[in-house]
Amino acid sequence: MPDVVSLGEALIDFIALESGVSLIEASGFRKAPGGAPANVAAGASKLGSTTAFIGKVGDDPFGRFLEQVFRENGVDTSRMLFDSAARTGLAFISLTAEHVPDFLFYRNPSADMLLSASELDREFIAGAKAFHYGSISLISEPSKGATEAAAEIARDGGAIISYDPNLRRSLWKDEKSAKEGMISGLSGTDIVKLSEEELAFITGVSGLAEGAHMLMKLAPSVQLVLVTRGGDGAFFASRRASGHVPAFAVEPVDTTGAGDAFMGAALNQILRRGINAADLDKLKAAELEEICMFANAAGALATTKRGAITSLPTYQELQSFLAKRIH
Repeated sequence: MPDVVSLGEALIDFIALESGVSLIEASGFRKAPGGAPANVAAGASKLGSTTAFIGKVGDDPFGRFLEQVFRENGVDTSRMLFDSAARTGLAFISLTAEHVPDFLFYRNPSADMLLSASELDREFIAGAKAFHYGSISLISEPSKGATEAAAEIARDGGAIISYDPNLRRSLWKDEKSAKEGMISGLSGTDIVKLSEEELAFITGVSGLAEGAHMLMKLAPSVQLVLVTRGGDGAFFASRRASGHVPAFAVEPVDTTGAGDAFMGAALNQILRRGINAADLDKLKAAELEEICMFANAAGALATTKRGAITSLPTYQELQSFLAKRIH
């Protein structure tokens, strides 16, 4: 059974050929594999974890391309499904001059939205050490029910449950629906990884420590909050420790997937240490700093190349990067 099972959307990112422009200004786009949960599976795999992706893509050239890329990156695709009735989702992305991604999605519906609970392999999911999902698959049925069912199966099997309340405003009916939907995904989760913007959106407060503890009040199951802050590094908070970890200075080319690289690396490090769901709240500040430093390095390296999965570092690349930066 894989260490990490990731469920949700896999799609094609069309990345603008140049940086510092909006989608309107982009001269053209390059095809790249993407989808936040798929990125996390690939990121952890490239760092040495055994991983699997569960999700639905179109039975089309893009879906088959994604399957091929996942396999090339060591991700088990045996539970990946192909739908002949819907196409693989597409996202057009450009990094603006302010280093903010500009997104446009094509999914009406896309195949990932059609995954149903009846299509899940319960035994496979129950064997995972960690189960990861995001909020995009919670937007509509049947993928919402499938995500919630899979998380419950994994939780009952003793897996660490990690969640990314990924804010994509244009995909929700309105901001109220987005906030409610993202909060609903917190239920039963052990680890939450989110950006500063997402933390403020969910909790209504701007302070990191205050927001993290409010998040843990909203969902008592949450034992660890990880906040990615771009060039300002990362913030972590558990019920016994909190702290900031600085970023590694790099020249960003494309920030797509940097948070997923961070999450894949964090899960890799947690599992390498033999930590299970019951141990998460026992982690000391020094251990959390080490985990976040490693994850920060993965996120930094992911921004130095275009695309998400294509930019994710290997364990050797990450160790070499850290050796040069720390010593």
